[in-house]
Amino acid sequence: MKLMEGFDSNYRYILVAARRARQLQSGAPPVVDTSSRKPCRIAQDEIRAGKVKWEIPELRSPAEQASEVLDKVLGQES
Repeated sequence: MKLMEGFDSNYRYILVAARRARQLQSGAPPVVDTSSRKPCRIAQDEIRAGKVKWEIPELRSPAEQASEVLDKVLGQES
């Protein structure tokens, strides 16, 4: 299967499309005009049109996460 433009893997594309389809099923309005009524197809059309933005979260070690939480609790912003 060809890699979707703008995605680092087909797996990530499926995750983004599934999350957007869930939003549509929950009542979010479509952001593109489409003849489809299926949330999965609408989500794919929105991604193809470049209307769905996504980002890969920054990976941090558990020690870095704990340090950040402690800094916030103690009032020491980094």
